[in-house]
Amino acid sequence: MIIGILKEEGSENRVALLPESVATLTKMTVTVYVEKDAGLKAFASDADYEAAGAKMATKAEVMSQSEMLIKVNPPTKEELTLLREKVVFLAVLNPFFNHDLIKSLAHKNITSFSLDVIPRTSRAQSMDILSSMATVAGYKAVLTAANSLPKFFPMFMTAAGTITPAKVLILGAGVAGLQALATSRKLGAVVEVFDVRAAVKEEVVGLGGKFVEVEGAIDDKAAGGYAVEQSEDFKKKQAAAVHDHAVKSDVVICTAQIPGKKAPLLLKAETVESMKSGSVIIDLAASTGGNCEVTRNDETVVYHGIKVIGNSLLPVDMPSDASKMFGKNVINFLKLMISAKGEFNLKWEDDIVKGTCVTHNHEIVNERIKAMLTA
Repeated sequence: MIIGILKEEGSENRVALLPESVATLTKMTVTVYVEKDAGLKAFASDADYEAAGAKMATKAEVMSQSEMLIKVNPPTKEELTLLREKVVFLAVLNPFFNHDLIKSLAHKNITSFSLDVIPRTSRAQSMDILSSMATVAGYKAVLTAANSLPKFFPMFMTAAGTITPAKVLILGAGVAGLQALATSRKLGAVVEVFDVRAAVKEEVVGLGGKFVEVEGAIDDKAAGGYAVEQSEDFKKKQAAAVHDHAVKSDVVICTAQIPGKKAPLLLKAETVESMKSGSVIIDLAASTGGNCEVTRNDETVVYHGIKVIGNSLLPVDMPSDASKMFGKNVINFLKLMISAKGEFNLKWEDDIVKGTCVTHNHEIVNERIKAMLTA
């Protein structure tokens, strides 16, 4: 089998597979083509890839020779045009929002896998790119906040008096939120965490945070660990609780998202207006609307003296380790479909393979995505 690794465009610094992951594929008797300079922003040279057994080529050569293509991000317009019928394409396609792209892939008879819809099961944990990238984002969010905040995170006893620790409020206790909690505590901040799922309270407390409880939340165990849509009555209680804690905080880190839907609005404009001047908000849900009402995706705005940073792509600022983690997830996923002889074997009976495949044989085969597109 021949697998091609494509170079990312624009401000994306990650690469789908680093040389160490390419070496794993070559040991599986897979031939790997890598687009020239694909890994430079992640500090991997073409020589590094060649040493790992890859063949360097132009984009057109990679796309014409490969049976499977792998990227971090969806195909560009140029790449979509160059995609050959029946080629296999793996990337983070964001299919719940990129409807036209998914329809185009089906029309072109591309077998596509969206790495952001891998089932959230224990067997799939080693392939879960969302968790990996959320770990990076949670860590980086705290460092970004610390660099932007005009005061210290830890408490200091100085000759000039006592410096009180920063107060951090984290909205959402998923992977990103818990990593943000752990990092904030290591920096010496006092941390509160809000989440509609009562089941995460133990983890929050175990990491040194205070769990903000609001009664009446719907906690759907069938949601795979994600938050679910809440009642209007609960949303009112939630808004009041978030407001009360946010106005006392120096930093608010927003991480709450619901798969396939707009991010829940948790931090209203009037709350931001009531926060202390100089406070910082980091909104990791910016690309799906943001948890904060004044968030602008990929922008930093100052609203009534509060710095609001809308950034859903913080992992691009840590391309080395982010690419390493992403690549390991991809390799673990590929092992489900590549035989001992290095041949591609699409195992429909495997729930992870079936749940991750989006388009095949001119059809949208993922039931959740199909239902959304035909609704």
